[in-house]
Amino acid sequence: MTALTGIEYAVFLQAKEQRSNFGGFEPLLMPGFLFGFQQYLVDYAVRKGRSAMFADCGMGKTPMQLVWAENIVRKTNKPVLILTPLAVARQTVAEALKFDLDCRRSAGVIEPGAHIVVTNYEKLCHFRPDDFGGVVCDESSAIKSFNGKRRAEVTEFLRTMEYRLLCTATAAPNDYIELGTSSEALGELGHMDMLNRFFKNDQNSGVMQGGRGRWQKGYGQQWRFKGHAEHAFWRWVSSWARACRKPSDLGFEDDGFILPPLIENEHIVQTRTLAPGMLFAMPARDMREEREERKRTLQERCEMAASLVADTEKSAVIWCHLNTEGKLLEKMIPGAREIAGSTPDDEKEEIYAAFASGELRVLTTKPKIGAWGLNWQHCSHIVTFASHSYEQYYQSVRRCWRFGQKNPVTVDLVATEGEAGVRDNLRRKSEAADKMFSALVSHMNDAIRIDRSEKFANKEIVPSWL
Repeated sequence: MTALTGIEYAVFLQAKEQRSNFGGFEPLLMPGFLFGFQQYLVDYAVRKGRSAMFADCGMGKTPMQLVWAENIVRKTNKPVLILTPLAVARQTVAEALKFDLDCRRSAGVIEPGAHIVVTNYEKLCHFRPDDFGGVVCDESSAIKSFNGKRRAEVTEFLRTMEYRLLCTATAAPNDYIELGTSSEALGELGHMDMLNRFFKNDQNSGVMQGGRGRWQKGYGQQWRFKGHAEHAFWRWVSSWARACRKPSDLGFEDDGFILPPLIENEHIVQTRTLAPGMLFAMPARDMREEREERKRTLQERCEMAASLVADTEKSAVIWCHLNTEGKLLEKMIPGAREIAGSTPDDEKEEIYAAFASGELRVLTTKPKIGAWGLNWQHCSHIVTFASHSYEQYYQSVRRCWRFGQKNPVTVDLVATEGEAGVRDNLRRKSEAADKMFSALVSHMNDAIRIDRSEKFANKEIVPSWL
């Protein structure tokens, strides 16, 4: 066997990397209403053909995905389908009207001459992939939360689509499984293939830590990076995605994209009803005790939440996690309205619209119902109950605390003494999410070079090994 030279071996290793090629085309439209960093992201996504855009709340994912879709329409002479959570569809159409782009909402019928068709994920079964030149999954992080049937339906619909775009603000806040879900939807590695390539499974580990190189939980198992695989993993993610929490992550100025202060308060409720056999409140030891604590302290917690939005004319949103919480809050707060899972879709959209316009002052709902995609910069007061889900907490806060918000945003977290473990877990996940996103941006910037001398500040993309 002939020995390889250093250069030949380097080429051999590069060939073994799981990195995809560009399968798109040079943009046919790049409107001036996009900021420089937005033009860069759209340019990348169009040239890539199939990619993910992990841009934070308020950075303009809607106009970016609309421009991407219009490019695909002009290339393929077919309409593009945008899938969104319920109520975000109406918002997307309104944004398209602002920028004079043809965008129509549909529940299953494609109007003749339509360029961009918007529908919610629940209506996907009424469409055929062959009728479209491309598809956008807005708030794509929600895909992993769908039941198995709907997740498989979305993946199958995307499977034969030449042009695909995933857009979300939070890419895997506490684990890397979501990145596998996104990769699979784009036709890259499946989530289990991703885990097996870059991670090692240890069934005996009882530790679950978020963050760089630590153990990650995935489908009931524990995963950690294989030796020296972390850099290769992020290089691979950077081959099909771009991520930023602010323009400077991509080398642009942050002018106009500076968030106002976020004021986070904790309100510890003194429980009137103690657990059986207890003389004073004790932290819950497991999920069962936490559920019992929430049910037992329902009245006290809702009284606290209601008092925080009383005696003020300001808009407020209250995020709850139990149906009983939402119903009780609606009774306690004059003029408040609840959106529950059982609320008819038309009524949900009516309530969302009333809250967004300021006609409704207080809205109460669950994060899993309304925490994705909606823009509520008019509201600067959030009340939420404690939860283990950092992603739900992050998304619920970012409905209001987003670029375009002009006032400081107050977040009031209501919890009992028994939920101390829940609060600690949420803080740990927040720190882990920041570390993970920072790692993604760092490795991405290492893989690309941005020259801001021309147009939208992008001249060339050069691999760092060159």
